[in-house]
Amino acid sequence: MNKLRALLRTRSFYAVAGPTAFVILWWVLSYWNNSAADPLVPKLFISTPDQVWNSFWEQVTTTDTGATSSLFEAVVDTLRRLVAGFAIAAVIGVPIGLAMGYFTRVYYSLEFFVDFLRSIPAAAIFPLFILIFGIGDPSIISVVTYACVLIIVVNTIYGVRSVKELRLMSAKIMRLGRLDMFRKIILPESLPYIFAGLRIAISYGMVIVIFSEMFIGTDSGLGRRIIDAQTVYRISDMYVSIVLTGLIGYLLNKLALLAERRIIHWEGK
Repeated sequence: MNKLRALLRTRSFYAVAGPTAFVILWWVLSYWNNSAADPLVPKLFISTPDQVWNSFWEQVTTTDTGATSSLFEAVVDTLRRLVAGFAIAAVIGVPIGLAMGYFTRVYYSLEFFVDFLRSIPAAAIFPLFILIFGIGDPSIISVVTYACVLIIVVNTIYGVRSVKELRLMSAKIMRLGRLDMFRKIILPESLPYIFAGLRIAISYGMVIVIFSEMFIGTDSGLGRRIIDAQTVYRISDMYVSIVLTGLIGYLLNKLALLAERRIIHWEGK
């Protein structure tokens, strides 16, 4: 009994319990719907967890699934586009955010452009990127960069402006130069906000890259597999790509959290 109580207090238990409960609920509802005389949803469109698993295993072990690329190749292509767009956004967004947060003149010079572009959804400028970069990877990567960079810029600005006034006053009393103040106080204090922005950006970037693969001309990627499977009514195959997309997003978030804890090890201390 004591071991059971100790288990119920652990994070690992609840981390496993939530997904397990979801799969059980999915299994019960899908079987109930598919066995009903008058199902709420057409049986064709609701796959059970075991059907999705069988489809996943078939796609992993064979390449003849009616798709233009294997499941592994699709995952690699999606991640390649996501990482490329996200990396470009981080290289551009973090310095701009730091400059806007630290220098008032830079902030007011760029404020209009940041707020203006934030109001335009990434999906609304798909046609523009296609016209400029053509159909294929350059368009998808540029859309992901556009979607991610503004999130990173805004969070970085808030990070710089969140630095406690007391710390800044102490730095001025100690006669720290602007470069030392930035390096020793402002940058470390703003890192939690920067990493929060990076985490949000990579999750949003995953959404955009999947959406882009569906509607910008490409013959590979998870988004392409989702739309192809939906078109030919391979519903279980479609669920495989959807679930795999969510799992990849979850793992990317966990990796970002791990990197954040290692780099910002002093946070909360």
